[in-house]
Amino acid sequence: MQEVELISFRLNGKDVSVDAPEEADLLYVLLNDLKVNGSKLGCGRAQCGSCTVLLDGEAIRSCVTPTKAAEGLEVTTLEGLTTDGRPSRLQQAFIDEQAAQCGYCTAGIIMEAHALLERNPHPTDADVRSALQGNLCRCGTHNRVVRAVLRAANEA
Repeated sequence: MQEVELISFRLNGKDVSVDAPEEADLLYVLLNDLKVNGSKLGCGRAQCGSCTVLLDGEAIRSCVTPTKAAEGLEVTTLEGLTTDGRPSRLQQAFIDEQAAQCGYCTAGIIMEAHALLERNPHPTDADVRSALQGNLCRCGTHNRVVRAVLRAANEA
């Protein structure tokens, strides 16, 4: 039987604690225990990026990150980017550029793009494409995604 332990961290600015098996991946705890549904399970192998969240500001694949790794740290999901229910500048740019079709990959792409803009507030087209190369989108909205990230950077 798996041993369960209390794991505490900050989620989108709020302190949370969850009883989880030490091997439990962060994505499953976010979805099932904490009912935060922005991140999605895609491949389950850290290859598609749908599950991307920020761990102390760094983009990580939550489907392969043990929840224990978040102990005492800040986890930010797509929901954590809004302010008073309003989309962030980056989220609004995605809306304005119609950068999502099915939307399944969008949360992960936005989180990766957010981390990029934190590191590099004025990225080039090549910077954006390089940063997002690990985020897969089957709908083929990559050009609109790049435009949205550049738009958000230019509006800063």
